[in-house]
Amino acid sequence: MTAVNTSAVTSATENRTGTAAPSPEEVEAGVHRIADRARTASRRMARANRAWKDLALEKIAEDLVAKRDVVLAANAEDVRRGRDGGTSEAMLDRLSLTPERIEGLAAALRNLAGLPDPVGSVARGQTLPNGLRLRQVHVPLGVVGAIYEARPNVTLDIAGLALKSGNAVILRGGSAAASTNTVLVDLIRDALDTVGLPSDAVQTIDGYGRPGANVLMKARGRVDVLIPRGGRALIQNVVTNAAVPVIETGEGNVHIYLDESAPEEMASEILLNAKTQRPSVCNTVETLLVHSASTAAPAVLAALAASGVRLHADERVRGILPDGVEAAAATDEDWGREYMDLDLAVAMVDSMDEALEHIRRWTTGHTEAIITNDLANAERFIAETDSAAVIVNASTRFVDGGELGLGAEVGISTQKMHARGPMGLKELTTTKWIIQGEGQVRG
Repeated sequence: MTAVNTSAVTSATENRTGTAAPSPEEVEAGVHRIADRARTASRRMARANRAWKDLALEKIAEDLVAKRDVVLAANAEDVRRGRDGGTSEAMLDRLSLTPERIEGLAAALRNLAGLPDPVGSVARGQTLPNGLRLRQVHVPLGVVGAIYEARPNVTLDIAGLALKSGNAVILRGGSAAASTNTVLVDLIRDALDTVGLPSDAVQTIDGYGRPGANVLMKARGRVDVLIPRGGRALIQNVVTNAAVPVIETGEGNVHIYLDESAPEEMASEILLNAKTQRPSVCNTVETLLVHSASTAAPAVLAALAASGVRLHADERVRGILPDGVEAAAATDEDWGREYMDLDLAVAMVDSMDEALEHIRRWTTGHTEAIITNDLANAERFIAETDSAAVIVNASTRFVDGGELGLGAEVGISTQKMHARGPMGLKELTTTKWIIQGEGQVRG
């Protein structure tokens, strides 16, 4: 078990330090205690009105800014430990917080406070011929478990969304961000206590390490839904082993199709943004498909290479590279890979049929985009692409809860259940039927 390297550890988060690892029985009992407290807290959160929940979000934002130096010091420990352990620069970027990122997280919490409360909103309703009055209303899911890795910003995103939607949340943020997450969870719990909401609405099981995550996955009846957010290995581990219902968030093997009509300047700007703005996140483009008749392709590839992008291209693409631009030979591994770094797979196709076939074979169902000046091609691409998000003539980096007006996101769901795409407040609710009568009986 990895000990949490911080002095800000509270008994309420059940963190354990020292050299002796707890027994499997102790881990199970500890995680179950956390889940039971979360269940109690969820009942109070379900009754909290919007003003109360918004007050909590504003307080968390205020304390986050006020305690910025403490958060950054803890984050520096995590980053230093990651760098010493050989963590890639892309992953270190995901792990790192800066004053600017903290200000952005606080702004997102305040923005979340300004959004409508989904709890109690009516999905549909009617009065039947027999006089029964029906309403299907949105209600909290209850106890939400979240398993993620190396992303301390996710701690705030998920906690904020869970609180606003009236849920309690149990967090497993992983050892890479242990110091930062401990400080953030303590900060959130203190803010909840200050405004009179149950601090147990936000808890962490990080002190129990991977064994604790395994117990959480099996805590059916104590946890209502589990949401994994991370790379392929993490997500598949949760999907394969969980007994708790899972909302699957997917890795982002994101494609952009450069249609033959795509204008050079727009295509270059979109590709540069989609690949280089923040390559370590899941909405970054990983594969570029270029039409063989595209006149923009050589300039686009040159611009990418000049920005430090390492190209992995098929033979036909390598044949059109401008002088001075190099590319490694692409393999099947490249077409299926989520690099999360400054690498890009590039293939040439002769038609939209070929582009769509390539996407269907290799997609993870996250996001696909087309750059085109042909309206018919745009409409066909929208109709025939089966992913959570489809984009025409814009960067894939917009597939993000904050950018799409959701305030934040728990993750980007690639499944086809009630939640698909960026998951905001409404996706953390379910519904129940309310039936009101005046003595009616069924004949």
